[in-house]
Amino acid sequence: MSVPVEMADVTFTGRLESWERATDLGTRTRCFFCPECGSRVYHQGTATPDQATIKGGSLDDTSWLTPSAHIWVSRKQPWVALDSAVPAHPTQPDDLDAWRHGERE
Repeated sequence: MSVPVEMADVTFTGRLESWERATDLGTRTRCFFCPECGSRVYHQGTATPDQATIKGGSLDDTSWLTPSAHIWVSRKQPWVALDSAVPAHPTQPDDLDAWRHGERE
């Protein structure tokens, strides 16, 4: 699960390491992780450094999280069952920035 946030709205404490990879759109994303346990904490695209996607599993309290959409479902494992009431996208929405700001397709 990825939780889109504005970087100005979050603070990370503790030491993080990162690595960078190419995206399907031809841009790059930095993947930040805990160097002690290896868990990913968040990703930040080089094209949108003011935004990030926090990995939901890194949060202490996930009780408030609910999926608003499934993206990249063309790459999901066959055994993953998705809630059919939640919109699903084979890759990512065409206007990812608008989608991140609540303008869901």
